Amino acid sequence: MATILLKGNQIHTSGSLPAVGTHLVDFELTRSDLSDAKLADFKGKTLILNIVPSLDTGVCAASARAFNTRIQELGGALVLTISRDLPFAQKRFCEAEGIDTVITLSELRNREFGEAYGVVITDGPMAGLLSRAIIVADASGKIVYTEQVPEIAQEPDYDKALAAARTALAGY
Repeated sequence: MATILLKGNQIHTSGSLPAVGTHLVDFELTRSDLSDAKLADFKGKTLILNIVPSLDTGVCAASARAFNTRIQELGGALVLTISRDLPFAQKRFCEAEGIDTVITLSELRNREFGEAYGVVITDGPMAGLLSRAIIVADASGKIVYTEQVPEIAQEPDYDKALAAARTALAGY
């Protein structure tokens, strides 16, 4: 269990992020067109998992916009923004914001992702949502960087996440 903050107040997650050096755990999430997305669908790609509570919040929206713009610097990496928002809401958000590079995925039908990755908020007003976290994995699925953002109202460290993805793309 991780202890994080929500506007200065302690809240907790269901576990801890997977360790650097381990491999991504398989998942099945729902795309904005309601089709299933599995980890195997992204095989051979460097991935940035941008895990957020809800795209209907300012900080989550900001992270999706930032990654949508900044991932283009890398070429070859994919950003998967994962939340418990309905796929319809994710699609509406992306269309309204002009987000066309980030892939949004929802826990609509399968809630195992949050538990497997230790990011379900277990108490406080956001209980049941996912915490704000970043996981970067290389093309083999090996995790090369993680960040459990310590304060929900804080954006992740984009520079560190993108640097990890850049290194993974270079094969180091």
